[in-house]
Amino acid sequence: MKVLVTGVKGQLGYDIVNECQRRNINAVGVDIDEMDITDAKQVNSIIREAKVDAVIHCAAWTAVDKAEEKVELCRKVNRDGTENIAKVCQKLDIPVMYFSTDYVFDGMSKEPWNEYDHREPLNVYGQTKYEGELIVEKLPKHFIVRISWVFGLNGNNFIKTMLRLGETNKEVSVVDDQIGSPTYTYDLAQLCVDMIQTQAYGTYHITNEGTCTWYEFACEIFKQAHMDIKVIPVDSTKFSASAKRPANSCMNKSELDKHNFNRLPTWQDALKRYLEELK
Repeated sequence: MKVLVTGVKGQLGYDIVNECQRRNINAVGVDIDEMDITDAKQVNSIIREAKVDAVIHCAAWTAVDKAEEKVELCRKVNRDGTENIAKVCQKLDIPVMYFSTDYVFDGMSKEPWNEYDHREPLNVYGQTKYEGELIVEKLPKHFIVRISWVFGLNGNNFIKTMLRLGETNKEVSVVDDQIGSPTYTYDLAQLCVDMIQTQAYGTYHITNEGTCTWYEFACEIFKQAHMDIKVIPVDSTKFSASAKRPANSCMNKSELDKHNFNRLPTWQDALKRYLEELK
């Protein structure tokens, strides 16, 4: 099998290419220098020339707050870029795997979100990822994978931020009114590479198992890193963020179970392994 992976310089794209290589799957990793996804002609020629069996589309605009100011730029990447890829995949009759987000939901539910629940994004980033979903779900051969609270080796994330703050502060304030599930890209990549080799098309939720608030996540990070830091739980209104975040980002995994895919390990276990990798 041969796959093309967009966003190879990001946390997820990097791990997916590595996972493919571990399994002797030929993975062509591209980023903006090799293939600008907003350039339809370039996308068309590169995917066709690569002669791949599938496209795993990780590239995205992920700067959530900045998206509120750069609306059209964010849309150009997340919606138009996705459409450029989807059109080529449809013409070539090959599957596309598109990564989306818990941010397509409004976060108001008290229960975990189901895969086919009503989508109502709260911010520009969530809206543009939702628009990408609407394009991809029309393709006969598609995987939509919603993920949340992502961390990996190749990029910035909440864990690295906490560890950095812990080096210079005795205490940190972290929001305690948003709940979700952390997702380790190393674990996610394994499941996604399993999935792309099947025809079990549809929408999936993939995160590490278990839920926590950002405050609880921070407490566990410092505990496992053996750092004596006081974590102060605060309301999200204490932070001046441009983009509104969903209060409940927990997602149901029923489609994974239905198609007999293995769930990921717990987020605490993932954190332990990740901290080992950072050493």
